[in-house]
Amino acid sequence: MKILYVDLETEWRGGQSQALEALTGLRRRGHQAQLLGVEGGALARRARAAGIPVVAVGRRFKRYRASRALCRLLRDSPPDVVHANESHALTAAWLAGAHRSTTLVAARRLAHRIQQNKISLARYRAADRIFAISDFVARSVIESGISAERVVVVREGIEIPPALTAARRSAARRVWNLADDDVALGCVGYLVPEKGQDFLVCAMPEICAAQPRARLLLAGNGPLRRHLAELAVKLGVREHIAFAGFVERIEDVYSALDIFVFPSIAEPSGTSLLAAMAAGLPSVSVARGGVPEYVEDNVSGLLLPEPKPKLIASAVQRLLADPDLRARLGARARAEITQRYATDVMVERLLEACAEASQFRSHAAAT
Repeated sequence: MKILYVDLETEWRGGQSQALEALTGLRRRGHQAQLLGVEGGALARRARAAGIPVVAVGRRFKRYRASRALCRLLRDSPPDVVHANESHALTAAWLAGAHRSTTLVAARRLAHRIQQNKISLARYRAADRIFAISDFVARSVIESGISAERVVVVREGIEIPPALTAARRSAARRVWNLADDDVALGCVGYLVPEKGQDFLVCAMPEICAAQPRARLLLAGNGPLRRHLAELAVKLGVREHIAFAGFVERIEDVYSALDIFVFPSIAEPSGTSLLAAMAAGLPSVSVARGGVPEYVEDNVSGLLLPEPKPKLIASAVQRLLADPDLRARLGARARAEITQRYATDVMVERLLEACAEASQFRSHAAAT
């Protein structure tokens, strides 16, 4: 199958990580997968480094430039499927008329409903299939007015890392200047209000009072970074928190941690939580959005009803006091993600869904 991924985001977030996982997995299986992206963007750089063919457009007027580039590709080297990986990409594909000449699918990984205006709805209704990353997202798409028969769930995929060794853990902790007796908590994600990192920072005074060696590693950039740093100073826990910014080798974060905390308010799925669980980490997360679809409370992680600092602190303290519980939750989490969310599982489902979309298009054309 010849699949063209279109993604016009410039920063590296969960959707771009998933695009690279899919492109790599598809090519590993012998399919012709390539990317239409933004020159200098994080995904385009990483895709090229992985040997994936990239057609790149400039950042200015990127949707218009991408639609022009897509028109040329549809004319000169038409793909079997155009996969719009985010909303700007879907706009470009719609402007290029991709839905008129080939199978068009659109990924949806946002918690909120599709905007209720004619253009937004027209873009999504032009797609043969909407690939929602969780049941939670699928419901929101259908509630937005998209026909249920066009919405399918294609869950995210995670590359399962090798089992963590003592040497690897020690090396990763050195990256972050963590002593052997430090207790390392971590959170990976874009620093915006909906990710809930402020609740975690507010939980740190209580956590540190019970465990003075507690250290929090916040990986990720975003507009909330300055506020979080100022909040940490105000609460007297700034020396307990490392603001790592964007981390190129994100495995150095997961390998260094003892506990992963994911306080997101309404997460569509949660790529970083999936990755933490795949690494065998015990986790504390909020039972909202798509998270309860793969985290079972007290079985593969601890779930909170809401992201209150006191609840976060209490859950973290419970894990710190019970090494057996940490080991049990981490082992079950890794097994669950390996079975249901490994990259190979995602790629297999993606291919099935693309084939179904093409059949849907052929049937519609015939009738």
